Amino acid sequence: MDGKIFADREGQPFSQALAVRDGKFIRVGSNKEVLTLRGDKTRVVSARGRTVIPGLNDSHLHPTRAGRFYLTELRWDGVPTLKEALRRLREQARRTPPGQWVRVIGGWTPYQFAEKRMPTLAEINEATGDVPTFVMYLYSRGFLNQAGIKAMGITAGTPAPAGASYEIGEDGKPTGLILADPNPALLYQMVAKLPALSPADEVLSTRYFYRELNRFGLTSAIDAAGGGHVFPEDYVATEALAKEGKLSLRLGYFLFPRSAGTEIKDYRRMLAGREPGENSDHLRSNGFVLLGVGEAPVLAAIDFENFMAPRPEIDEEIFAPALEQVITGLVDRGFSFRIHATYNESIDKILDVLERVQKKTPFAGRLRWAIDHAETVSPDSLKRIQALGGGIAVQNRLAFAGEDFAARYGSEVASRAPPLRDILDAGIPLGLGTDGTRVSSYNPWLSLYWAVSGRSLGGTELLSPKQRLSRTEALRQYTQGSAWFSGEETRKGRIAVGQDADFAVLSADYFSIPEVQIKDVVSLLTVLGGEVVYAAPPFVALAPEPLPPAPTWSPVRHFGGYASPSGSTADSQ
Repeated sequence: MDGKIFADREGQPFSQALAVRDGKFIRVGSNKEVLTLRGDKTRVVSARGRTVIPGLNDSHLHPTRAGRFYLTELRWDGVPTLKEALRRLREQARRTPPGQWVRVIGGWTPYQFAEKRMPTLAEINEATGDVPTFVMYLYSRGFLNQAGIKAMGITAGTPAPAGASYEIGEDGKPTGLILADPNPALLYQMVAKLPALSPADEVLSTRYFYRELNRFGLTSAIDAAGGGHVFPEDYVATEALAKEGKLSLRLGYFLFPRSAGTEIKDYRRMLAGREPGENSDHLRSNGFVLLGVGEAPVLAAIDFENFMAPRPEIDEEIFAPALEQVITGLVDRGFSFRIHATYNESIDKILDVLERVQKKTPFAGRLRWAIDHAETVSPDSLKRIQALGGGIAVQNRLAFAGEDFAARYGSEVASRAPPLRDILDAGIPLGLGTDGTRVSSYNPWLSLYWAVSGRSLGGTELLSPKQRLSRTEALRQYTQGSAWFSGEETRKGRIAVGQDADFAVLSADYFSIPEVQIKDVVSLLTVLGGEVVYAAPPFVALAPEPLPPAPTWSPVRHFGGYASPSGSTADSQ
C-alpha cells in the first residue's frame, strides 16, 4: 500500500498498491481497488511512499560458485579508498586462523579508489605479514604475499599454463605478481588451491551470499557456470537449500566442462537422465532448475577478457568441430546453450558454426540460446544472431575495466562496447547482469548505473549516449529481459496479475535520483513469491529469521559484503 509501484503498464507506469495470494500477484492498482480484497487474515504493509520494482534478475551471475566461498572472502566491492582496503586487509590478517588465508577474489577495480591505483606488493606484504594472502584483480592480475608464495611452494622454476606467468624479480625469485596475459587458468588454479569450508559451512556461506543478493533487490539469477566449478560436487550446498525449501533466489543454472578436450564426455555424464528445464519437481518448485550448457560449451572457443593484454585469437580449426558436435547434441535434446564471446572476431567464427548446425538441425525459435558479453559485436553479427533466434546477455565489465579497454582499443571502440541500443533495435532479447563475483561486483545497481550513465566506477565516460538505455529500459532488461533467457518471461519480471510475487521496496527513487546515486540504491524489503527474504529499517519487523552466526574469523562477520556508500560495514544478514 501507499507505494510508487512500477507496474509498467502503457499509459500508467505506476500504481499505488498490490495484492498477493499463494505466491502470485492477484491485483495491482490504487489503494482503494486493492483494499477491496482485504480479509480477516490479510497482512497490510505500507510502502511509505517508496518506489517498488519487480525483483531484479541477473542474466549472468556465478552465485552457486560464489556462495561456496563467500564467508572466506574479504570483499573490496564498494570500498572507496585504497587506504581503507589495505586497512581491512591488515585487520583481517590479524584474525585469520592458522590453515586459512586472507583472500580478496575480484569484484573491485583500482578506479573505484580515490587513489586511482592498484595496491603494491610491498603494501600487501606490510599489511598481512606472515599470514598467507591472495588478492585478485578481475581475471587480469593476482598478488601473492611472501607468506603465500611460501605456502604454495612457488619457485622460479614453477611452471605456469600457457598465456600466464609468475613475475620473477631481479633477484631471480618470484615477486608474487601473477600475470594472466591473457589466460586466467593460473588464477583459477590459485583460487582452487585455497582452503575450503566444511560442507556445513558451505551451506551456511551460500545462505549468507544469497541473502546479500536479496539486499539489493535480487530475486532471480541465471548461473552461467564457470571455471573451477565442478558439477555435481560443487552444487551440493545450493541443492541442499533447494531440497529444504530455503533458497531465497530463483536459480536457473548451466553446466561447464571439466577440462579442454573432454567436453563431449563431460556433457554426456552430466546430462545423463536429465531433461531440459527440469530437476526433480521438488527442486524446480523451490527455485533451482537446470537449463543447459554454458558459458563455454567448448573451452577452445573462449576469448579471455583481460583488457590489459592483447586480444586473444581463437582458432576455428581447433574449436569448430567439437563445438558443432556439442551444439548439435544439445539441440537434439532440447537443452539451451550460451557462449562466452568478448570480441566480434570470436563471435563471427562462432556464428559460422551455429549456422552450420542450423542448416542440419534447426534450432532458431525452438530453444533459448545466447551470446554472453559481446563487447565488440558488429552490426552484421547482430543480424546473424537475430536470424538464429539468439539473445545477448550483457554485463557491466567495462564499469570495472573500461579504462583498460579504452587504453588498448581507443575511446571510439569503447563508446559502443557493448552496443546496448543497437541490440534492442535489432530485436534481439537483451538481459542485463553483472558477471559477478570475480570480473565484476555482484551489486546489480552498478550495472544499472553503467547502462544508464555510460560511466565506469571511476567516473570515466565510456559508452556513447547513443548506446545507453533509459532508466525504464534498463530496469526492463534487468527483469523482463533477463527472464527470457530461462524461458520464464510469462511468469516473472513484472508486477502484474498472475506473475510470481517477486518485488523490492527501494531505499531511493531509482527513476528520479541523480544518475550517480543509482550505484547506492539498495532494497529495504525484498519479497520472493510473497515471502519476505530480506528486510531493513523501517521494515525490519518483517525480516526473516536471522542466519546462524558465521565463523568468528569470517570477513563477512566483521565487514559484511558490499561496502555501504560511506565505506562502512554493511549488514548482509
